[in-house]
Amino acid sequence: MNAWLNRYIGAPTLFGLMGLALVLVGVLQSWSLALTIAIYCVIGAIMALGLNVQWGYAGLFNVGLMGFAALGGIAAVLVSMPPTPEAWQAGGSGIIASVLLSLATLAVALLVYKRMRRGRARMWAMVLILLGGYLITRQFFDPAVELIEAVNPAATGYLGGAGLPIMLSWVVGGFFAAGAAWLIGKITLGLRSDYLAIATLGIAEIILSVLRFEEWLTRGVNNVNGLPRPLPQEIDLQQTAWVQEWALRLGTTVPDLASITVKLGYLGLALGVLLLLFWLAQSAIHSPWGRMMRAIRDNETAAEAMGKDVTGRHLQVFVLGSAIIGVAGAMLVTIDGQFTPNAYNPLRFTFLIWVMVIVGGSGNNLGAILGGFLIWFFWVQAEPIGLWFMDVVTGTLPAESWLRAHLLEGAAHIRLMVMGMILLLVLRFRPHGLIPERSERPHSLWR
Repeated sequence: MNAWLNRYIGAPTLFGLMGLALVLVGVLQSWSLALTIAIYCVIGAIMALGLNVQWGYAGLFNVGLMGFAALGGIAAVLVSMPPTPEAWQAGGSGIIASVLLSLATLAVALLVYKRMRRGRARMWAMVLILLGGYLITRQFFDPAVELIEAVNPAATGYLGGAGLPIMLSWVVGGFFAAGAAWLIGKITLGLRSDYLAIATLGIAEIILSVLRFEEWLTRGVNNVNGLPRPLPQEIDLQQTAWVQEWALRLGTTVPDLASITVKLGYLGLALGVLLLLFWLAQSAIHSPWGRMMRAIRDNETAAEAMGKDVTGRHLQVFVLGSAIIGVAGAMLVTIDGQFTPNAYNPLRFTFLIWVMVIVGGSGNNLGAILGGFLIWFFWVQAEPIGLWFMDVVTGTLPAESWLRAHLLEGAAHIRLMVMGMILLLVLRFRPHGLIPERSERPHSLWR
């Protein structure tokens, strides 16, 4: 059975079926919905590609994905939102002083650490410097935060951003996530894989807690709404003559055509980013560096014996994968038009991205992309498909039947069961994923 599946159901067939599923959504439900699902499938595929770089290339077990995605999201806020002049006047100087004092404290602590000999004297000197710097910094930081958050808290209450084009935040989000990954990797990559997983999950929770509660920076649980868009608003397109003219020609409504036009634009941008990242990932994995990474993944001890810097290479791949996830996080916030810290649910969405990689094919970039499309599609469509299926199954039962009411009500909560069924079926019939790693070769991408 597995041999038959591997021989006759390849990447073109699987991607064709995925495209057909999106077309069916357009025909049976609406084209606007189909395009929306396609956009989020592309973003999910980018996240899966980032995880595949870490897990598939190097075997790094990272469960802190939502922390890096959230850093991409806050990059969209800090880059694109206009600054709040009143907040800067009220407490901006205090925040700047706090940052400078923190940097000075770290610099002095590092200098003492390097200059003094190892022992109790150095330890106590470090403690006094760090504690003293922290207490002094809080004297500037706390009053500044209170003043900033008091400035029109219903609408702003934070410093705002730089007022730059929001697409710049896609790059900045990648750098934010890469910087955090470098710092985390320097601390955790010497740990065993299970300890690494616990550490990354804990650090992700710390990042998300900061984003939720530091309202002076992110508005916290008040959310940031009305982020600038890289494309025109649908309401603006409805007023243009060419949209109204084409709506008459196509026999559709002006709002529907405007919505489809904007979503096609977002889909084009997202696909452009995905194709660029896919090309870069493919170039990396087929380079000597990529072959070295897979050798380290398969046998760290042998690679280390050959003189390879295993920890250094792990740090590189951890930073690269996190940067890709940060880009996806910034894209997600751009499409949504708002930044909502509580939406980053580590236990739910980390599980979802891992399922994407496992189902698609760990170690295969094309497989990770397919998994991103497939899993996100069924995550969104599980409820309507479940309702339709239960309606068909219970169609012969009386309308007042308690069993019919129970099954129809339960169909709305079928998502996790569908994810579990897909994962079990793939692990049973395609244990290496829908597009296994061995099928990815430089001379035949689609084999």
